[in-house]
Amino acid sequence: MAADFLMHEKIWFDKFKYDDAEKRYYEQMNGPVASPSCQQNGASTILRDIARARENIQKSLAGSASTTSSAGPGGDQNELVTRIANLEVENQNLHSVVADLQLAISKLETRLNTLEKSSTSHHPSATPPTQHVTPMKKVESPAAPPKKVELPSAPPAKKVGPSEADDEDEDDDIDLFGSGDEEEDQEAAKVREERLRQYAEKKSKKPGLVAKSSILLDVKPWDDETDMAKMEECVRSIQMDGLVWGASKLVPVGYGIKKLQIQCVVEDDKIGTDILEEEITKFEDYVQSVDIAAFNKI
Repeated sequence: MAADFLMHEKIWFDKFKYDDAEKRYYEQMNGPVASPSCQQNGASTILRDIARARENIQKSLAGSASTTSSAGPGGDQNELVTRIANLEVENQNLHSVVADLQLAISKLETRLNTLEKSSTSHHPSATPPTQHVTPMKKVESPAAPPKKVELPSAPPAKKVGPSEADDEDEDDDIDLFGSGDEEEDQEAAKVREERLRQYAEKKSKKPGLVAKSSILLDVKPWDDETDMAKMEECVRSIQMDGLVWGASKLVPVGYGIKKLQIQCVVEDDKIGTDILEEEITKFEDYVQSVDIAAFNKI
């Protein structure tokens, strides 16, 4: 009963042998490399271990095949045959990989030997590079600190007695050439008055700035039957000193009704907005109301 159970299980009984072979292989790869002969010996031992493992696999497979041929169905035998074929293919691949590694190691060794020989024998001695030396600038010696010039000290002031002070005051009061300060003051006052008079005349002749404003008026009619052209003509007929009419347009309000939007410029000192509204609302047949839409100082 146990044999029948194990017959259908895929158990690798010789796995420890492959583990040992793999361990020895990595020990050989990671250990110190002494010479190419040692590497070849390590590779040969690896190949030997692989061959032994292969034999063990074949034996185990043969034993399992015999048991399955006697007791198992034909499908298991086909499976064993395919497994054997796969193992052989893997074995061939391992052989080719080991051969490639040996070839690559030998090529690297030969290349290193040739490079070492060429570097030691045929490498010319390099001439020392010429260095460009920049001319040295003349370093000026630091200037000597300026010598401190000592000025001769002023003689000590003499004490003036009361008698000498009186003599000096008397000398200041005496004017030998006469004083012209009063005449000079009169002439300066005349020149100043003349200049002030000329400035006042010039300022009076210069026109002053006139304050103006730009007003935008909304003149609304009674209904949609109001003659807007006649209403605009009536508004423009208002003439005053300091009033100038500008552009105008009709703006729709709603229900077919339009309002007159007209612009004018007025002088602030002469015309006010109240007077302008009163004059426009006098045309009661056309004008219902007047509103100021915009007011700007110029």
